[in-house]
Amino acid sequence: MSEMAKKVLVIGGGFAGMAAAIELAKRGMQVELVEIDPGWRAYGAGISLGGATLRALQTLGILDRFLRAAHASDGVDICTPAGGLISQLPTPRLAGQEVPGGAGVMRPVLAGILASATREAGVAVRLGVTFSSITQNEAGVEVAFTDGGTGRYDLLIGADGLYSKVRTALFPDAPAPAYSGQGVWRAVLPRPSEIERCTMWMGDMVKPGVNPVSAEEMYLFVTEDRAAHERLDPAGFVDHLRGLLAPFPAPVLQAIRAQLGTQSQIIYRPLEGLLLKTWYQGRVVLVGDAVHATTPHLASGACIGIEDGIVLAEELAVGGGIEAALSRFQARRWERCRMVVENSARLGVIERTGGDKAEHAQIMQASHQALAAPI
Repeated sequence: MSEMAKKVLVIGGGFAGMAAAIELAKRGMQVELVEIDPGWRAYGAGISLGGATLRALQTLGILDRFLRAAHASDGVDICTPAGGLISQLPTPRLAGQEVPGGAGVMRPVLAGILASATREAGVAVRLGVTFSSITQNEAGVEVAFTDGGTGRYDLLIGADGLYSKVRTALFPDAPAPAYSGQGVWRAVLPRPSEIERCTMWMGDMVKPGVNPVSAEEMYLFVTEDRAAHERLDPAGFVDHLRGLLAPFPAPVLQAIRAQLGTQSQIIYRPLEGLLLKTWYQGRVVLVGDAVHATTPHLASGACIGIEDGIVLAEELAVGGGIEAALSRFQARRWERCRMVVENSARLGVIERTGGDKAEHAQIMQASHQALAAPI
């Protein structure tokens, strides 16, 4: 495999897959992207992004567009259950001194911006399609698609998420995603004027937070300990989420609690993690949640997935052959992604067990310092 990739297939149209497609197309490669969802929809409510993610969006060329659609701010307010300010965590301005250090946005809004940029980059996008088989040899990768078509590529990128079918095909003995013992609730609500930035209230076992996503809206996130990975009946979502907020006398949280209803777009997701030691085989490589899924305790899952796409494109453009490029890619990404996955998991354990708050603070500080480093 001494030649470089000229024709690339990306399977999966999430954040990591789109980032890879955009950056590869910028470098003159012929890129196709297939996404199994015919509507190319983004699941979820809001998402919090740190300075490292904004820096990555700047590299992709979409930061200005993003900032017009999102809500950017500096710092994270940490409060007592009654609403008193404990501290304000700094968020370094990694995308430039004129760009705030963090932001919140509706997940479908960010996905839409990336989707538009993917098509504008010249990527050939096919929706409602995925692979039915993958066969590779020294000369290339043969792919059969579920719509009956076939294709031959120099490189295949598996970006199909936590339950990746590409991962299963490539590494059939790979471990399954591991449930963390926690789940996260999210909801969308009107934004009161006093919520200017990401704000969290530190209960003993339940830690709610809000983050503005626009001038008019914010999203609520609440982590909850749950012994079992289970599907919950949406009919009980409003009452259950109200119950989780009941012990918090902070006026803004009680106002949020009173506003919760069927219009609040409440969702619940069990939190899972995954980290593979090997990310590629031959001409097939995994990126994003397909290879390093993380819980949201560091708000960095989207960040490291988008960064994967950027770094992979950089290494493929360096030269020296596909195998060498994939080896360099994994070497550059391993420690950073390991840190996010394992430190996020540890933070969850500390929260579930009522562990050492000093250790929690130290992990948060060290993790954010590491994320501030160049990729």
